[in-house]
Amino acid sequence: MKKKLPYLLLLLGLIATAQEKFTLSGTVSESSSGETMIGVNIIIPTLQTGVITNEYGFYSITLPAGTHEVIYNSLGFTDYTETIVLNTPLTRNVSLDEASEFLDEVILETDVEKMSIKTPQMSVNTLKASTIKSIPAVLGEADVIKAITLLPGVTNAGEGASGFNVRGGAADQNLVLLDEATLYNSSHLFGFFSVFNPDAIKDVTLYKGGIPARYGGRVSSVLDIYQKDGNKREFHATGGIGLLASRLLLEGPIVEDKASFLIGGRSTYAHLFLPLVDPGNDNTAYFYDLNTKISYDLDDNNKLFLSGYFGRDVFKISDLFANSFGNTTVNLRWNHLFSDKLFSNLSLIYSDYYYGLELKFAEFQFDSGIKNFNLKYDLTHYFSEKLKLKYGLNSIYYKFNPGEISATSEDSGINPKKLADKYAFENAIYLEGELEVSPKINIQAGLRLSSFNRLGQESVFVYEDDNPIIYNEAIDIYQKAKPIDTISISKNASIKSFLNLEPRFAISYQLNDESSIKASYNRTTQYIHLISNTTSPTPFDIYAPSGQFIDPQIGDQVAAGYFRAFDDFSFEVEAYYKEVQNRIDYVDDADLIANDAIERIILNGEARAYGLEFLLRKTSGNFQGWISYTLSKSEQRTPGRNTIETGINNGQWYNAAWDRVHDFSITGQYELSPSWSFGANFIYQTGQPTTYPTGQYVYNDIVVPVYEPRNASRLPDFHRMDLSATWKPKAKVKRRFKGEWVFSVYNIYDRKNASSISFRENTDNGQNEATKLSIFGIIPAVTYNFKF
Repeated sequence: MKKKLPYLLLLLGLIATAQEKFTLSGTVSESSSGETMIGVNIIIPTLQTGVITNEYGFYSITLPAGTHEVIYNSLGFTDYTETIVLNTPLTRNVSLDEASEFLDEVILETDVEKMSIKTPQMSVNTLKASTIKSIPAVLGEADVIKAITLLPGVTNAGEGASGFNVRGGAADQNLVLLDEATLYNSSHLFGFFSVFNPDAIKDVTLYKGGIPARYGGRVSSVLDIYQKDGNKREFHATGGIGLLASRLLLEGPIVEDKASFLIGGRSTYAHLFLPLVDPGNDNTAYFYDLNTKISYDLDDNNKLFLSGYFGRDVFKISDLFANSFGNTTVNLRWNHLFSDKLFSNLSLIYSDYYYGLELKFAEFQFDSGIKNFNLKYDLTHYFSEKLKLKYGLNSIYYKFNPGEISATSEDSGINPKKLADKYAFENAIYLEGELEVSPKINIQAGLRLSSFNRLGQESVFVYEDDNPIIYNEAIDIYQKAKPIDTISISKNASIKSFLNLEPRFAISYQLNDESSIKASYNRTTQYIHLISNTTSPTPFDIYAPSGQFIDPQIGDQVAAGYFRAFDDFSFEVEAYYKEVQNRIDYVDDADLIANDAIERIILNGEARAYGLEFLLRKTSGNFQGWISYTLSKSEQRTPGRNTIETGINNGQWYNAAWDRVHDFSITGQYELSPSWSFGANFIYQTGQPTTYPTGQYVYNDIVVPVYEPRNASRLPDFHRMDLSATWKPKAKVKRRFKGEWVFSVYNIYDRKNASSISFRENTDNGQNEATKLSIFGIIPAVTYNFKF
């Protein structure tokens, strides 16, 4: 026995060593700039496991002790491979080199294919700024919103329309974040451009379903956009000069490899050409925006970021009216590493959306907006290579300014009026985790507990029987109820409170190395509502908080899909079904402007959407791109509150204003040579729903139209093709300055797509006739981009 004891002890020691594990962690950045990289794959091939860097380039993975080969991989960059000996916790900060300056950059980025197949996350797409710049766009200006509408399940309300719709949801049901700050209007010039400067953007991620528990407040999607941190190693300038807009971005080190700055500006000068079109009038139409960021590495465990965005649109028609609107955001963030397994981010965020309208001929000024102050604290805990937890809290204080009317001169006949400001407080805590149950099964589960308190205000209307809207059965219409009293409630008191539990769950089953099936369910709650009578958001729309008469929207979505990666291609197909409770709709003839009692013109209803999405991608080689197709249906229903009331559209389901049955697009980029590359996209969509008159009658010499059921007809189908060519002159050796010319043609075959169809009487023959309004025909453009 004594002779066997040493061998037994040696065997136990080997077993203990085999079971011992240590953590590999660090940050991945670009070698040229020191910019941290999101979504880099750290893979250990022999163990068939890996991890992805987070929004700040950090990663952590716990592995068995021993010698391992580690691969750092990001599409568009050269793989970095090294062999490590892991017998203690190890920190490895890695820099990756760009594989090419040209189209080797990512076209539609997900994780490395095997990682993408394995992860339970579904219904998500990620775009790089280089992808967005390679897509032909209107007036030659690269655009984030136009780019994501080429993805399956994403549409907009047509040319020249702001906002976007995801899986049959309304535009206000999308949470749009820029460096974690909420943007309430993502468009410039009423939808012609988006507010995102592509030179300042690092990463764009769109969650269409399976939304992680760390996000809340919207029931349709999350568009999460991060700005670049700024070059920590050398000064650079990037910009572009176009026909109607130009931009310039400066970035560089404040302290080399430790602190950096970024400042970018963009503006259009379209108004300079307006006198050529209408020389007799002083018309103005332009926008400008500013992106800023300062990054500072205090030490290996602490980093500070201060970022901001400021944008304004100015629109003026001679002496008739002037319009100004825009966003302002500021975010102070602190990254702290408690250990190699626990990462945290604390953010203090301010967001402000302002809208102003001046009617000069009426000597009338209207101002409105919404502000919020946001505190959020997120932690990521890397327990092991099989389990990762995220948890945190979020508190948002809202101030709504529904509107203030003032006179612009002493002689004005306008009576000043201030609609009562509204206040609210939203809180949430969440926990989400990713677990590898087996080599084939992975789970992502989360739970979010959200609360919303509608706070007191200076004047609150009181209605008989608590009923702000009355149904007149005799003439079959809804009418505003008259308040029986007006009371004042302190801002520190709660008028109405809500508490909602929001579960999230996703699972993937790996069929083999090339394919998997996935399913997800998520419940989300939205407490902020956009009251609008247009098909897309406009600056004049009204934001209203949930309260006594407005319940929060609650969305439930289930999705299932098949995913396959083969050679240079990947294929995805997803089916989804979504229901939304308490979807607000306005009654017929509702007056939304300067309305101090919005509850008197709205009813609570419901919405549903379902569809099938296909996406085929090619992400390597000289030719890259994707084909996208969506077959879907989106409907709303607003029944009466009892058996007597007819509701809206007689309580029947009707097409949502953004319903598109068929949505097909092809996007491609081809690198012919280092000097020449080409891009093209083709889009086809079913025409958007509309309501046409079916007849008319004359009453007291007034022609009164009779309309069909709401959204029963459609505009003609929408389609167009865009082309672009990029020429990069050969740069001189060791010369830092690089330039390129981008030639683009929007709507190459000059399709006159209908934005709307209206009806009028022909003054010559007295017959009724339809007239079509088209926004864009063929538009050629040229842009010069530079970098030094």
